Amino acid sequence: MLFARDPAVSGDLAEGVAAAQRGDFATALREWKPLAEQGDPSAQYNLGIMHDNGRGVPQDYKTAIKWYTLSAGQGHAKAQYNLGWMYKDGHGVFQDDKIAVKWWKLSAQQGLGKAQYNLGWMYKDGHGVLRDNIYTHMWFNIAASLGYKKAVKGRDIIAKRMTSSQLKKAQDLAMQCVKKKYKSC
Repeated sequence: MLFARDPAVSGDLAEGVAAAQRGDFATALREWKPLAEQGDPSAQYNLGIMHDNGRGVPQDYKTAIKWYTLSAGQGHAKAQYNLGWMYKDGHGVFQDDKIAVKWWKLSAQQGLGKAQYNLGWMYKDGHGVLRDNIYTHMWFNIAASLGYKKAVKGRDIIAKRMTSSQLKKAQDLAMQCVKKKYKSC
């Protein structure tokens, strides 16, 4: 599902999600905008999605950035993830891999497998961070353990390029990271 639904919030947010799912973006916008302006992170994220993808509103990356940033600043993992992509691709902002990594790390710390997978790629290619096979394997391994299937292939490919001691270190780091609930990895 593209749009966030916080189970603790009912009413307008849920009505907006239902409307968006049936393609009624005018109603979704009407439900979410007041909530977003009052600081609801899920509504802010949803408005970011609408503006990012041009769903019911003209596509506007700068407005998407605004809503994603407000939501991400409140710890919304999917907003952090999407903000990472905005910086990686330079949509509505100057392209900046270091800032993309920052947002993906925050999202990854909340257990979002696709953010962990993206961090693996950033370490693999040296975008925004130093190229490092150990951290590449660690992040791919963590994402794979959460069921993110693309990470399995990446982990297995990078493992073939590593020594046994590097592989052990990466696996140990992954276990430590999971034990710390993805904090300070």
